[in-house]
Amino acid sequence: MSTTEIYLIALLIIFSVPWLIWRLGRTDHFAPLVVVQIITGILLGPGVLGAAFPEYYQFIFNPTVVDGLNGVAWWAVMIFVWIAGIELDLHQAWQHRIESGITAGLALGVPLVLGSLAAVGMLMFPGWIGPDGQPWQFVLGIGMACAVTALPILILLMEKAQILRQPIGQRILRYASIDDIAIWGVLALILMDFDRVGRQAGFLLAFLVVGTAFRKLMVRAWFVDKAGRVTGPDGERIGNA
Repeated sequence: MSTTEIYLIALLIIFSVPWLIWRLGRTDHFAPLVVVQIITGILLGPGVLGAAFPEYYQFIFNPTVVDGLNGVAWWAVMIFVWIAGIELDLHQAWQHRIESGITAGLALGVPLVLGSLAAVGMLMFPGWIGPDGQPWQFVLGIGMACAVTALPILILLMEKAQILRQPIGQRILRYASIDDIAIWGVLALILMDFDRVGRQAGFLLAFLVVGTAFRKLMVRAWFVDKAGRVTGPDGERIGNA
């Protein structure tokens, strides 16, 4: 069987199994599709089904196929973050910048500290750190894993709850966006990738220019009303300008 055929089988498993569980199991009232997808992804991964049936995992999710799937995943994450940027009301974010900064800082700092304390306890037992890892990297890494915000998942959940474009949804999106930017800086420090830290700073500067230019493009390419709401040709609202 060729790599292309195996890749298509992997895509079929990833997309169809969670959907069938959600649809046939009628789990929507207690587990939306995005939740089912997360749980199914864990079960289909190397830690559960892959450990029980290693031959299955090595055949379907071989390194070549996984590389292709990673490309799709990167593209999907970029699309979701792009949608988050369109949905985020920057005027409101700037107007409430102090409140947003404090809340996002606490949302990042509190789980980071608590996760780091848990990691200190884990260090009392051997086998957690690789040969090249440092204790402080492990502690901050566990803390970061507890503090990270899955922005694409958050968007899907808020869309499902129909609050994404409501005031509470916009507030949550502001906090999560600032948290998401900060967490990448923490990750770069953990990896001691100071080149990445420099790129993060450059990204923030470029974001102001590119973001402004893109929003002007949106005004020309889409329809923007006087309130700054972006709508499609059919009048449906799709974001903020």
